[in-house]
Amino acid sequence: MPESQATATAEELRLELISRLADAGAEPSASDLAYLQSSHPADLADIIEQLPSEFRHRVVHLLDENLPAGTLASLSRRVLAGVVAAIDPGLLARLAGELETDDAAYVLECLDESRRAGLLANMPASEAELARQALEFQPDSAGRIMQRDYVAIPSYWTIGQVIDHLRKSPDIPDEFYALFVVGARHTPVGTIPLHRAMRTHRDVCVADIMTRDPKVVQVSADREDVAFLFDQYELTSAPVVDAQNRLIGMVTVDDVVDVIQEEASEDMMRLAGVGAEHDIYTAAFQTARNRFNWLLINLFTAFLASAAIAVFAATIEQVVALAVLMPIVASMGGNAGMQTLTVAVRAIATRELTPANAMRVLGKEVLVGTCNGLAFAVLTGLGAGVWFSSVPIGLVIGAAMIFNMVVAGLFGALVPMMLERARVDPAHGAAVILTTVTDVVGFFAFLGLAQLTLL
Repeated sequence: MPESQATATAEELRLELISRLADAGAEPSASDLAYLQSSHPADLADIIEQLPSEFRHRVVHLLDENLPAGTLASLSRRVLAGVVAAIDPGLLARLAGELETDDAAYVLECLDESRRAGLLANMPASEAELARQALEFQPDSAGRIMQRDYVAIPSYWTIGQVIDHLRKSPDIPDEFYALFVVGARHTPVGTIPLHRAMRTHRDVCVADIMTRDPKVVQVSADREDVAFLFDQYELTSAPVVDAQNRLIGMVTVDDVVDVIQEEASEDMMRLAGVGAEHDIYTAAFQTARNRFNWLLINLFTAFLASAAIAVFAATIEQVVALAVLMPIVASMGGNAGMQTLTVAVRAIATRELTPANAMRVLGKEVLVGTCNGLAFAVLTGLGAGVWFSSVPIGLVIGAAMIFNMVVAGLFGALVPMMLERARVDPAHGAAVILTTVTDVVGFFAFLGLAQLTLL
C-alpha cells in the first residue's frame, strides 16, 4: 500500500475513534482500547486534545494504569489541567515520578496548592524534592526546563572508565547527548559528545578529547536566551550552572524546540492582539474577554482615523470619488506596514535586528516602501484615472500611495524598535500602533492632496 494511502487510513481510524469517544451513547470497543494502548504518547495527547472537554476523561479511564507518563507532558496546559483532575492521585503520583524533572514540574504547575502538596507527598522522595526545586525557579527561566539527571565525569578518567561508569551507574539519564567534564567544586570545564567518546580507545584520557570552555547556561537565564544559545552554536545539550558556577543540570535540544515553538506562537498571538496565552482550548467567555481589550483599543484608533476623515468632510462632499478610493490607500499602507512589522519583530526576537544595524534596516525599508509605492502608484493611478475619467484624481491617489507606503515601511520597522528600547515586547501592541499610523497618514495624505489640487 502506498505510504499516502496508509497515512490516510491511519488518519481515518483516528478520526473514527475520536468520533466514538465523543459519542455519549457509544461504548468504546476492545479494538478502541488496543488502538489507544498502541499509540505513541504524543499521538495519544493529540487524541485527548481533539475531544470535547467533557469526554477527555474517557481516555484516561480506559487506559487507567496503562496511561503513558509522556502523554501528560505533551498536553496543552489548559487541557492538562482538566485531564489531571480525572486521574487517580496514586496513579498521577506514579506518572509524575516517571517524568523528567522539567516535565514533572510542568504537570505540577497545573494543580492547585493542596493537590500539588498531596501529589508531592505520594511521589518518590528524591523525585519529589527535584520537582519542588524546579518549581522554585521562575516560570520562564532555564531552571524550569532543565533536567536534573546528567552525566558528569572528572577530566583525569580514561574513556574506558567512563564507559564502565555508564554501564554500571543506575542514575544516568534515559537520553543524553554529551558527557560533562567537571573540575574543582563541580564546575564544568569541558564536554565530550557521546559519539566521540564511543569512537575513542579506552586508554585515552578524557582531558585529551574534551571540548574546553563549554557553553554553559545560568539557571536563572531567560529561556529565550537559552534558545538563542542553542540556535547560535548548534548545540544538542548544554550544562546548567548555579550562581557559584556549579553544575546542577542540563538543557537538551528537545526542550529548546518546545521553547522556540511556544515563543513563536506567543509572538504570533500578540501580533494578532489575542494574547499570548490564548489557544483553541480556552473557554468561549475567556476568549471573548481576552479579545475584548484589543478590540476596544482598535475601536479607539478607528475613531482617530474617522476624525482624520472628518477634517476633510467638505472636500469629500464635493468630490464623491474620494470616498470610494480612500480605503485603497489605507489598506495598501496597512498591509505594507504589517509585512515590515512581521519581519522586524521576528528579526528582533532572533537578534538579527540590533541597535548596530538599525539605521541600515530603516533605510532599506524606506527604499522598499518607495519602490513598491512607485509601482502601485502607477497601477492605482491608472485604474482610478480610467474609472473616474479624471487624470488629477489618478495623480492624487498615486502620490498618496507613494507617501503612505514609505511611511508604512518606516514605521513598520521603527515601532518594534522603539518598543524594544522601552523594554516592551515588540509583538505586544505594535500592530495597533502601526495600523493607526498608516490609516491616519493615508487619509491625511490622500484627502489633503485632493483638497489642494482638486478644489
